[in-house]
Parts: sequence; structure tokens; C-alpha cells
Amino acid sequence: MTRTPMNVFEAVQTLLAIRSYSDTPIPDTVVRRIVEAARLTGSGMNGQPWHFIVVRNPDTLRRLGELASSGRYVAQAPLAIVVAIDKSRFAVSDASRAIQSMLLTAWADGVGSNWVGFGGLDKVKALLDIPDKLEVLAVLPFGYPVRAVGRGKKQRKTLREVAHRERFGQPFE
Repeated sequence: MTRTPMNVFEAVQTLLAIRSYSDTPIPDTVVRRIVEAARLTGSGMNGQPWHFIVVRNPDTLRRLGELASSGRYVAQAPLAIVVAIDKSRFAVSDASRAIQSMLLTAWADGVGSNWVGFGGLDKVKALLDIPDKLEVLAVLPFGYPVRAVGRGKKQRKTLREVAHRERFGQPFE
């Protein structure tokens, strides 16, 4: 499935959480771009406290779906990337930035995803031979959406409600 990639702001504007995936394989070039986006993300003091385990094996994906209580749908995805971090000061924020880079990069190529987990993924470590010194932050299933999804139809607060000029309470207009 090929399409013209969108620009970054369009990807931010239209990114949706996708939980149902077609079984269409994601091309290697797209998978590589998703992982490269994570690797190239900035990190505090350039610590790069992350590891990305790319999973395509259907049996492993099924098992990940069983282990991720908030994301059983991982089992139906053609791809998942497990994000493991060291326990350094900036690890959670740095890896969160890398995750957002992956989600936006995938979305720009028409591939949907969603963040599964945020703790409670200790059993994933044994499944994927992740060392004890690392923590599993998230499982990210990826796939082409099963249904056509709208773009830009989000329920968000207005900019006036969340952005302020100079001081809190001064509307940003």
C-alpha cells in the first residue's frame, strides 16, 4: 500500500489511535523509516536511553497481545515495536518523544498505531529476552487501518483553553 507521505503538521493534526489492522504487510522501507525516526529523536544529554525490538512473528505478536492487558489487539497487528528503556533520569520523557516520532512517521505513510501499556509489561521482558536492567515502557502495534479513518476530526479543547500568552490566564490568540 503506497501513498504520498504527508507533511509533519498534517500528521500531527490528523493522527488517530488505531486499534484494528488489516493483515497487509508493512514494507521493510516503511518499518526502517519508523525505527529510524525513533533513533534520530533528540534525548536529554544525548543519553539515548532506549531500545526498540521490532516484532513481526505472528506467534510473538499473539503472545504480546496476551501480555498487554490494555492492548489485546496487538495480536492482530502485522508489526509491533516494543520500547525498552534504561532507568536513567530522562528515559521516560526521551522514549516518549521517540514513540511520538514513530507514531507520526508511520501515520504519514498511512500506517496506524497506538501506545499500549505504560508499565505492567514486565512479562514482555522474558518473552523478548530483554535484560533485567531495562524496563518495558510500551508496546506499539502497527498496521494499515482496517477501516477508512477520517483525518483531522478530533475532539480537542480550543487553543484559547490551553494556551496562554506571557502569564497563565492571558489568552493566546
